Amino acid sequence: MDLTYNDDERAFRDEVRGFLAEQLPPALSAKVRAGAALDKADHDRWHAILNAKGWLAPTWPEEHGGCGWDAVRRHIFEEECALAHAPRIVPFGLTMLGPVLMQFGSDAQKAHYLPRILSGEDWWCQGYSEPGAGSDLASLKTRAVRDGDHYVVNGQKTWTTLGQHANKIFCLVRTDPDAKAQEGISFLLIDMDTPGIELRPIMLLDGTPEVNEVWFTDVRVPVENRVGEENKGWTYAKYLLTHERTNIAGVGFSRAGLASVKRMARAEMSGGRPLIENPFFAARLAQVEIDLMAMATTNLRIISRAARGQAPGVESSMLKVKGTVIRQEINDLARRAAGPYAMPFVSEALEGDNAPVGPDYAGPVARQYFNNRKLSIFGGSNEIQRNIIAKTVLAGDRR
Repeated sequence: MDLTYNDDERAFRDEVRGFLAEQLPPALSAKVRAGAALDKADHDRWHAILNAKGWLAPTWPEEHGGCGWDAVRRHIFEEECALAHAPRIVPFGLTMLGPVLMQFGSDAQKAHYLPRILSGEDWWCQGYSEPGAGSDLASLKTRAVRDGDHYVVNGQKTWTTLGQHANKIFCLVRTDPDAKAQEGISFLLIDMDTPGIELRPIMLLDGTPEVNEVWFTDVRVPVENRVGEENKGWTYAKYLLTHERTNIAGVGFSRAGLASVKRMARAEMSGGRPLIENPFFAARLAQVEIDLMAMATTNLRIISRAARGQAPGVESSMLKVKGTVIRQEINDLARRAAGPYAMPFVSEALEGDNAPVGPDYAGPVARQYFNNRKLSIFGGSNEIQRNIIAKTVLAGDRR
């Protein structure tokens, strides 16, 4: 599925491969390959390695400490990291908040927060979803009332990914309860150690607290921590979500997952022959590979436009839907290839001395399958994204 690269791009690919061979810690790569849960130290270690190389922020311009790479180089880097089983770069500061600050933040906010994202001094989490405001995010109820030079915040956020590691949270809050849903929202930057904030873990099927609830009780936030104008936060939220949904496409991870499925299918037998020769399995494998090739090309087009300063539009919803469907299909193919070895999914049966009996490649299959059922829900459910796509296309036809 490789693109046709020119000489400079092939040289860059070789440079990335060499860097990964020398700098990616084998124990960390093995942990990712095995599907084991990564702790904060694991993420921080890889973050620091990439930052020291200057390769931490592929999507950022050089003026802000980014790589300044074009779309093809970003594609090469993402794919090679995934194939080498490098940890996923935690996206909240780098991929989500960073672009919002560059576009809408004050000079003081850019000067203060952007370097701290790169250095790892600040670990950001996302305060968007609420119990009654998930895909219908504009119905959020967390309030921020102006009190002099502070806002007083009360409410709850949920599904806060890796919030247990974060010292900062960017939040959507309602600052005008009488305005229309999208018109009374502001975008605040909040320290997690501010009095009145409580974080409660949510345990997932695999036994890890990957997501959390965050409660705000009379939390005082300086007005200077507001990004952009008051009550204009929905504009900034949409901008952030287009970047998040493009990133959710996960082309590199899908390619690594597809390569793993192929290895499994060559090893597993069906009717006395390798599973990969089974016509029904092979047909499903071929279809998902075709879909992945098409999505990768679309992803490159959209990233290239973003590099020219054009925020992705409805295409980001398309990538979110297709990317998550492809990753879930790959997970299902892996589960089917592993057969009975993919049955256990509780955390005790996946790690340490209790690892399931069977080939090494079967170990992460169940964890990945069950954990990645979330992909079609977070970042805006696929059903909502399909509605966005339909409305946008139909509105275009009416024009």
